[in-house]
Amino acid sequence: MAHLANSSRRCRQALSKRLFIKTYGCQMNVYDSRRMADLLAPHGFAPVEGPEGADLVILNTCHIREKAAEKVYSDIGRLRAHQRAKADSGGRMVLAVAGCVAQGEGAEILARAKGVDLVVGPQTYHRLPEALARLARGGGPAVLADFPAEEKFDALPAPAGAQGPAAFLTVQEGCDRFCTFCVVPYTRGPEYSRPVAAILDEARALVAGGARELTLLGQNVNAWSGEGPGGRRWGFARLLFALAEATGVPRLRYTTSHPLAMDAELIAAHRDLPALLPWLHLPVQAGSDRVLGAMNRQHSADEYRRTVAALREARPDIALSSDFIVGFPGESAEDFEATLALVREIGFAEAFAFKYSRRPGTPAAALAGQVREEEKAERLARLQELLAAQRDAFLAPMLGRTVSVLFEKPGRHPGQLSGRSPHFVPVHAEGPASLVGAIREVTVEGVDTRSLAGRLAGKAEAA
Repeated sequence: MAHLANSSRRCRQALSKRLFIKTYGCQMNVYDSRRMADLLAPHGFAPVEGPEGADLVILNTCHIREKAAEKVYSDIGRLRAHQRAKADSGGRMVLAVAGCVAQGEGAEILARAKGVDLVVGPQTYHRLPEALARLARGGGPAVLADFPAEEKFDALPAPAGAQGPAAFLTVQEGCDRFCTFCVVPYTRGPEYSRPVAAILDEARALVAGGARELTLLGQNVNAWSGEGPGGRRWGFARLLFALAEATGVPRLRYTTSHPLAMDAELIAAHRDLPALLPWLHLPVQAGSDRVLGAMNRQHSADEYRRTVAALREARPDIALSSDFIVGFPGESAEDFEATLALVREIGFAEAFAFKYSRRPGTPAAALAGQVREEEKAERLARLQELLAAQRDAFLAPMLGRTVSVLFEKPGRHPGQLSGRSPHFVPVHAEGPASLVGAIREVTVEGVDTRSLAGRLAGKAEAA
């Protein structure tokens, strides 16, 4: 009986610490937040939905958007009240800032923001348990901001639990391209490709946990070149085929890609691999060769056009998504018109456009010819209007069609399910909760600006 009592007491203690993670930005950060939760679970931390009463709060930050650091400092300020409340109850709320802002700002965060205990870069979060133990022993605030990507992945435990029907899997980190506007090489470090065996092991675990769709993640994911069996290097297309064969997963996606890494083998995979869905996010950023050169994109507008043409020849129904920056330093009216011309010629199912904003430490921040904010805003409005019209033109013909949908979760309304089509379009339909995780045919009866609504039709596909 004493043994049972001790075991019960240890179980209660193991679940006694509350962990709240706020995730900003990209899908890589979503993946990293989940892995941090996996890492901390054996140390007694259970995830909670808010910071109230938490023992550990992690702000997993993103440096891509304008004024990203200032938003983080604002959140830190709001958390101070929760820290004081925790202290008043006799406890302590440890506050950690993780991710790309942590890497970029480093010790400055500790200097500016009272209450921060740990600053953890994206390649060092595997050291969180050690850092927390040091704090518990009376150690002071610390900055962990190295670039040991190999060490991080070696140290992480196997994923705990299921991510759900659509799961993320990081296969590559960092970037060697050094686009002049981008902070990623400085916050995520040089390119690192995980080995094949580690990727397949994690993929099998995710599929065993119920994943029906895997999205492979990387800052430059299609540049992945990892170590395969026997020490040979594999290309990204070969990895995709191996994942489909080893796991039987019916759906594969990958993001984010660089046009220069879209080689012939990968383009052919879009034709020959049934699990690889007909959707691709392929950022171009601008349509002017002069601007692309200033951005150090290392490809021309015509090279991008030829890549898109090859993809569409291989997979005629492929839907393309992209990123655009308007008002890059030195961008003239003629340069911007070249971007509009490229958009009109290619046609995008979805795209994201932003005004250029300076990132401290990047080469573009020091370039001459900074465009006036008013001009950037006017150009952005024109581009977004064109992109919205293309998105509407892509969605409108789906009315009345039947699309295959992986239902990922309950919808906002009772009895509603939410999922995505092969073209990454959100789809809503009424159905029982038991269909979460199933792939079903849906007849589209309504088209919104960014989603589809329909009714169930046909039978579930085989697992």
